[in-house]
Amino acid sequence: MERVTNITVSGLGGQGVLKVTDILAEVLFRTGFDVKKSEVHGMSQRGGSVSSEVRFGSDVASPMVPEGESDFLVVLDPTQIEVNLHKLKRGGVLIITDDVPTAKLKSPKMLNIMMLGALSAKFPNIGEELWLTVLKDLLPEKFYEMNVEMFRLGRQQ
Repeated sequence: MERVTNITVSGLGGQGVLKVTDILAEVLFRTGFDVKKSEVHGMSQRGGSVSSEVRFGSDVASPMVPEGESDFLVVLDPTQIEVNLHKLKRGGVLIITDDVPTAKLKSPKMLNIMMLGALSAKFPNIGEELWLTVLKDLLPEKFYEMNVEMFRLGRQQ
């Protein structure tokens, strides 16, 4: 059986944590993986801590990532790094806002897509075209071009 990969995305309500994991889960599903997703902590109201997990592989039994087993931890707000660092396994990859060119954000609401771009670069076997197709399918059409630009800026880091 193929190993299960665990991803945790954390931030504050209103930052689009759940949207990132929706897009991520859809990309992975379309790639052919068994995918499980769950909102783990927090409330989706603006300002509250939010954390969502995605697990994927050939056979995933549970949507919950075991403590300290996240292969990737993506944190959209610096205040949430220490709060969530215990989720990252030893040797796991931490992606924080310092890793992307936030000065080039067209809107603060697009930080989540820029961070998704940075995460997507960690999966070179999944082509950019699939990511862009899912972005088009799941995000408002009127913001598609700006989201693509932010995604690509994050992916280049």
